[in-house]
Amino acid sequence: MQAVVLAAGKGTRLRPLTDTKPKALVTVDGEPLLTHCFEELRTLGAEEFIVVVGYRAEQIIEYYGDEFRGIPITYTHQREQLGLAHALLTVEEHIDGDFMLMLGDNIFRSNLDAVVQSQKEENVDAAFLVEEVPYEDASRFGVCVTNDADEIVEVVEKPEEPPSNLVMTGFYTFSPAIFHACHLVQPSDRGEYELPDAIDLLIRSGRSIMAIPLDGWRIDVGYPENRDEAERRLMAESEQSSMQQAESLED
Repeated sequence: MQAVVLAAGKGTRLRPLTDTKPKALVTVDGEPLLTHCFEELRTLGAEEFIVVVGYRAEQIIEYYGDEFRGIPITYTHQREQLGLAHALLTVEEHIDGDFMLMLGDNIFRSNLDAVVQSQKEENVDAAFLVEEVPYEDASRFGVCVTNDADEIVEVVEKPEEPPSNLVMTGFYTFSPAIFHACHLVQPSDRGEYELPDAIDLLIRSGRSIMAIPLDGWRIDVGYPENRDEAERRLMAESEQSSMQQAESLED
């Protein structure tokens, strides 16, 4: 399965970390954010990375070149940052079937494989990893409403009054049907082509979309303090793994 990573944003909320580099190259626990994305997608069986670049794109291309650990990389360019649906359309001509999509500013340690399996086995047009958050925080995200079968029946981007506290996390699988929906999306009040609006068009057309509850953790590295928290978690996991290995050797 191909894997798309969106990494075109300027990362203005991460300043000063992004004053001289793109957000995708901001390091967390010694590795760039994009490397963390690649590693997760590699374990999920990614056969090709398609990276959408924009701000300081040349630094990303120079850093990674045309492959990562033997997996080829294709770059597409989002010349203007006009929303995630707009970014996704830049990869359309490169996609030849169902694909994974990851937002390039997320760190995951969770059940991403369950999303991929749902896409492969449930005959759906999309599957999302979703997370419950406090209601007062839900308005900052794309909010989902599900039915009793865990199918997503409504998606709303950053609503003032969230219809639920279930939010999208930044990892998805899609069939190519998503591109037709992205073409139909109109600019939002923010002047952007929103991915949740495209997803809502899929739902309205009768497409099936599954919600997979997050099991584990993920951090959206939007601010410097998020980076610090992700680093603490990764370092703690590394220390725990080292202790377990040492105990195993002693046994």
